[in-house]
Amino acid sequence: MEMRDHPQDIAEIWQRLVTPDGGKIVYLILDGLGGLADRQRGGTELQVANTPNLDDLAGESSCGLLEIVGPGVTPGSGPGHLALFGYDPLRYMIGRGILSALGIDFDLQEGGIAARVNFATLDQQGIVTDRRAGRIPTEKNKSLAKRIREEVSLEFEGEYFFETVSEHRAVLILRGMELSRKVEDTDPQHTGVPPRDPMPRSSSAKKTAQLIRRFLDQVADVLKEESPANGILLRGFDQYQAFPSLQERFALQGVCLADYPMYRGLSRLLGLAVPPPPGGLRQRVECLRQEVKNSHDFYFLHVKHTDSRGEDGDFDAKVKAIEEVDALIPLIRASEPDVLVVTADHSTPAVMGRHSWHPVPVLIHAQTARRDKVNRFDEEACLHGALGIRPGHHLMGLALAHAGRLQKFGA
Repeated sequence: MEMRDHPQDIAEIWQRLVTPDGGKIVYLILDGLGGLADRQRGGTELQVANTPNLDDLAGESSCGLLEIVGPGVTPGSGPGHLALFGYDPLRYMIGRGILSALGIDFDLQEGGIAARVNFATLDQQGIVTDRRAGRIPTEKNKSLAKRIREEVSLEFEGEYFFETVSEHRAVLILRGMELSRKVEDTDPQHTGVPPRDPMPRSSSAKKTAQLIRRFLDQVADVLKEESPANGILLRGFDQYQAFPSLQERFALQGVCLADYPMYRGLSRLLGLAVPPPPGGLRQRVECLRQEVKNSHDFYFLHVKHTDSRGEDGDFDAKVKAIEEVDALIPLIRASEPDVLVVTADHSTPAVMGRHSWHPVPVLIHAQTARRDKVNRFDEEACLHGALGIRPGHHLMGLALAHAGRLQKFGA
C-alpha cells in the first residue's frame, strides 16, 4: 500500500476539495465579544445584553465555541482574524506593525520593518499610566506625528516613516538594508511599569534595536511637554512578506466592510477588496446589502466597539455595543447570505480590561446547519451547541462546506 505525505494542516485538504461555485458567505465578527461574568451585573456582557435577534438566530443555527489559537493562549487581533479566515495562526504569523501599515495604504516593500505605535501617558518617573493616552483624537495624533517627522533625525542607510493610524494609534516603518524584525516590544501591555527597552532577540537584530533606541530617545524629547500623549510604546515588529490570498487558497472573492485600519490591512494582505470605509456600523450593514448583489462571494463585516469597550473595562458600554449590533441583525439577514457566521476573534472581558484566552461563542446559520437546543447566543449556552469546542481555524472549512464549496473527499 502506498503511503502518502500527511498534510500539515486540514486547510490543505480544503484547498484540494474547494470549488469556485457555491453560496455566499458572510462573516459578522464582533471583535473581543467573549466575556466573563460580572457578579454584580449577573453574567457576562452577552448574558446581560438584550439580544432578541441574536437569540432567535442562534435558535435556527448550529452553535458552539471556538478556541482561537490554543489552550491558554491569548490571541492578538491579527492571529485571531487569521484563524477565522482559515490560516492556522501557529503557521501564519504576522506582526501588528505590518497590519497597521497596510491598513493606511502604506506602500510596504519586501524587507521593510514596521511596528505598531501607541501614544501613551507617562508620569514624572517614566511609569506608564495610560497605554492609550486617553484615546487622543486623530487630529491630535496627526499633529504629533508631524512634529516627530520634522524633529527626529535618524542617520542610517535607509529611511523611516511615522504615520498616523487613528486616535492614539500610529505606525513606525523602517526601510533599508540589513534590518531585522527580531526586536522586543517596548509596550509592557499594562500600566504601573516603565516602557521596556527594545532589546534584540538575535545578534543580527542589534543594529535595528540600536536604531529604535535612538528613535525613542529623540521622540521622548519631542513629546516631553505634551499632555496626555507624552510618550510612545512600540509592539508587533515584523518584516513584510506576501501571504497566499483567500482566492488562491479557497477560491473566494472577498470584500472587507470595516472602518478600523488594522482589519482593512489584514484584508488587503489576504487579497480581499477593500472599498473606502463606509463610516459607521449601520452604513457597513447597508453596504453589505448592496455588495451581496455583486460578484463577491465572501463578506467580512467587522465590529470594533465590542473590543474597545472591553479594553476600557466598561462593562455597560460593551453591553450597549452588543445591543446596537443586535438591532441590525434583521438587516443583515435580509441580505440573505447562504451562510451567516457570527463570532469573535478573541475574548475581551470588561472585568479583565484586556484580551483573554477564553473561547468565543460562534453560530453558523445555513440550510444545512444542524439545529441544536441552543436558544441564546452567549458563552454558556453555546457550550452545549452542536459544534462543541473547536479550533478557531476550523471555522472556514465549515463555512465552505455549508456554502457547497467543498467536494467529496476520496472515492
